[in-house]
Amino acid sequence: MTRFDIERQELVELLRTRGISDENVLGAIGKIERHKFVGPLFVAKAYEDTALPIGFDQTISQPYTVAFMSQALCVKRGDKILEIGTGSGYQAAVLAAMGCRVYTVERHLGLLDTARKMFDQLHLNVLAKAGDGTLGWIDYAPYDGIIVTAGSPTIPEPLKAQMAEGGRLVIPVGDKQEQTIMILTRTGGEYILQKETGFKFVPLIGKNAW
Repeated sequence: MTRFDIERQELVELLRTRGISDENVLGAIGKIERHKFVGPLFVAKAYEDTALPIGFDQTISQPYTVAFMSQALCVKRGDKILEIGTGSGYQAAVLAAMGCRVYTVERHLGLLDTARKMFDQLHLNVLAKAGDGTLGWIDYAPYDGIIVTAGSPTIPEPLKAQMAEGGRLVIPVGDKQEQTIMILTRTGGEYILQKETGFKFVPLIGKNAW
């Protein structure tokens, strides 16, 4: 085993102690090589439970946050997932490793290009495009799950409209300092809301956010 393999397994065990119990999530984090999604300056910190800069004033999310949001989606193999905010591509890679078909939208072309190359290199089932994520991606709607990796002042209505029956939307909502993760489930045309506090994300930029 390489040093990275050992550090990745240690990260999985740390996440387990923090309450991540979905074995599909833990298995994907144990498989996806996070060090490939960060720049050379941060490779040594790749398996620390912390967010790291990736350029364009964006970050690769803390592994606990990635695991928490992935677990909150309650995905099944073959589910169709929309991700808003591709960033480094790590969150999409974890969902793809969980057996999902992932569609992801990113507004920074530089990040999108790098992430696409990584998806191709790892042979992941991810389709990515540039655009305003607050509008969703109507071409492939409805989605079994929608995950937003940036903080929004409200839940964008286009994303709610693109949820499948029984689907889940996981999104950080709040001000620019701190957000609450909202977990929205669509049931019979209605929406059931759960909340988890104490998270911090970069701002979601777009027509229906900041």
